[in-house]
Parts: sequence; structure tokens; C-alpha cells
Amino acid sequence: MNADEGGGEGGAADGISGPPREPARRSRIAELADTTIPAAEPVSQGRPPDPEANNAEHAARRRREFAALLGEFRRAPVLLPLDEHDASPLTAEFNGVRWIYAFSDEAALARFAVLRDEAARPWDYQRLLGARLLDGVIPALGVPCGVALDVGSEGHEALFPPVTGIVPDAVAVDIDTNGETRG
Repeated sequence: MNADEGGGEGGAADGISGPPREPARRSRIAELADTTIPAAEPVSQGRPPDPEANNAEHAARRRREFAALLGEFRRAPVLLPLDEHDASPLTAEFNGVRWIYAFSDEAALARFAVLRDEAARPWDYQRLLGARLLDGVIPALGVPCGVALDVGSEGHEALFPPVTGIVPDAVAVDIDTNGETRG
């Protein structure tokens, strides 16, 4: 990370003691990633729970949680690291899908750099809204591409695949050539 982008550390090493630094505020994305699914409701009236109802409720709850996470991602500024050779967005291929790396803050990007054994090199990045990444950068790449958020931040990772409702329909992989959603 570049020191001119606020990555420098202050402190008493230079003999000057300043006010204590406030702890970094966690992003709303990180807070949403921490949420867990509440425990199942207790069995009422002595009847066992209906597994199909629980599955449907569970699926509906997960869809709501993902929609909230996606909405927060679209509104949040994220860091988009750039390839050190050609300044294009840093990507990886996994299971036939290209993924753009994005990070909710510099600490998450630093954890990623450490995991790659590349912490010593400077990391250039762009800061942009998640919506701009999904709606502008991904279509400009010309290939189906999803977003891998906070890779290396165990328990805080999120994937936004290149499907309808996440990326524009023109680059969604679940839309066929006739414009219809594939099952």
C-alpha cells in the first residue's frame, strides 16, 4: 500500500507522542458477514418441525441476507487492487470463472498480500463503489467475471458471481442468447 494513501503508521518511534489512535471502524460488509442464522424455533405443540417448511424458511432467510449483503456492497467503497505489470484489475480463474479481487479496507488487502507472500511489494489500487465495479468495470472486461470480496480474511469472504441480479444481464452467465434466464 502506498504511504501517500493513508497506509502509514504514526507512533512514538520518532519521539513524538500523539493522541491514541481510534481503532479502525469495521465496515458494514464485515458486520454483515459476521451474522449467523438464528437457531431454529422451538417445537411447538409437541409436533416435530416440518423439514420442507424449515428448508423454505432457511432458503428465504439466506436470500434476504444475501440481498442485504449485495446492497451494502453496492453502496460501499471497495479497494480494487491492480496488477503490478499492466495496472489492470487483479483477477484469478477458479472453476472456469474469472474473479476480480476486491477488498473492504486496507487491512483486508494487507492480509491478502501476506497470504500471497507479496507483502513487501507496493500495492496500487483504485477505490470505487461496489456498484461501479459490478455495473461498469465487469462489463468492460469483456468476459464473464464475478467479484471475490476480502479473500484471505477468514470468515469475512464473500463471492458475487456473474449472474442475473448481481451483474448486468448482458454479462450474466445465466442468461442465454435469447435473453432468458437459464435454470
